[in-house]
Amino acid sequence: MPSPTVAANKPVKVQLEKERKYYFCMCGKSSNQPFCDGSHKGSEFTPMAFTCDETRDYFLCRCKHSATKPYCDGSSHKQFADDQVGKPAS
Repeated sequence: MPSPTVAANKPVKVQLEKERKYYFCMCGKSSNQPFCDGSHKGSEFTPMAFTCDETRDYFLCRCKHSATKPYCDGSSHKQFADDQVGKPAS
């Protein structure tokens, strides 16, 4: 499988609603980061459907390499420099 595009090298804080279904962008090309906008169509990527247990703020991954997707794992994004944003991870 190809490597996803690094959408950003830091997470984004978003408020999510309890039990609402969200679709996390896995390709990194969505213009609605961190959520899917259909940019993956025609690729090997598919969005990740998820819900959360409570309404509150969450930090979601935008580097697309977190071990705890869709949530930021606190460290994966640190491996990507600013010049790698917008490009597939190598």
